[in-house]
Amino acid sequence: MGFTEVASDDGVISGRGSPMIRGVVTGIMTAVGGLGHALPYLIPDFWLATYVAIAVVVLELLAITFIQHKYMQTPWLKAMLQIILGGALVLGAGVLIGSG
Repeated sequence: MGFTEVASDDGVISGRGSPMIRGVVTGIMTAVGGLGHALPYLIPDFWLATYVAIAVVVLELLAITFIQHKYMQTPWLKAMLQIILGGALVLGAGVLIGSG
């Protein structure tokens, strides 16, 4: 993810800032997100670990909604619906892939 962000554009035309900073931030946040989903499974009880992982995902989705609302000026309800729909699509894809 970080490399893709660095290689996507130089930040001049899009105004998105330094590609190196964007790449590092994207890489770090991708790693933190992945760890947040995986680390709960160090808990010996499977269902407790699953509930903790679900709570982590819900907190991440709320954080993304907040960031969209505050920094991208997306109306709160629209941001929340976009994030819920995106999360539902990812969950649905995971269920379909897992059951195949």
